[in-house]
Amino acid sequence: MSTASAEALPHTLTPHPVTGMYNGKFGLWLFLASEIMLFGALFSSYVLLRVNGAFPHHGTPENSLSVPIGTLNTMILITSSVTMVLAWASFKLNKPGKGRLFLLLTMLLAMTFLVIKIIFEYRHKYHMGIRPDTSTFYAIYYCMTGLHGLHILGGIIVIGYFLLPGFGLWKKNPEQFTNRIECTGLYWHFVDLVWIFLFPVFYLL
Repeated sequence: MSTASAEALPHTLTPHPVTGMYNGKFGLWLFLASEIMLFGALFSSYVLLRVNGAFPHHGTPENSLSVPIGTLNTMILITSSVTMVLAWASFKLNKPGKGRLFLLLTMLLAMTFLVIKIIFEYRHKYHMGIRPDTSTFYAIYYCMTGLHGLHILGGIIVIGYFLLPGFGLWKKNPEQFTNRIECTGLYWHFVDLVWIFLFPVFYLL
């Protein structure tokens, strides 16, 4: 292996002198930047349509979402962010048992969010005949919350991986495993932050 290629993969554990972050964390921030542009475009589209009167304000028959259900799901996701931080802190303190427990709690909370969303909102509205083609509002609602739900599902898959097959890395390289949990946590906090914007935009305003 040449010197150039050998030097192409350092800083998997230590911060790079230019970025101040190890490679995985820097790569994740680049990915999150693209996600911010994606959701930013969708939020901007919503605002422009709302300002131009494409659909009425919340609470009208054409635009009615359950605030209690939205509030419950918001609390669930906020709690999952706390358990995600506790998972990373536990691995950082060399307590893998607690770390796995908090990862499991995070995954269960995420699954609870999806179950509530699908059964008590999506299925309920479909039974009422409210679908994406019902109105402009519901087209955007299903698009943005559905995309957010896919991100939740992606987080569940990643967390499940680190709980089961991916946990073997802890025995080989605990520091690298902990870094991966930190990156997973950053992604998860971003997903939660998106919902914190989605909730007031669709349910309260």
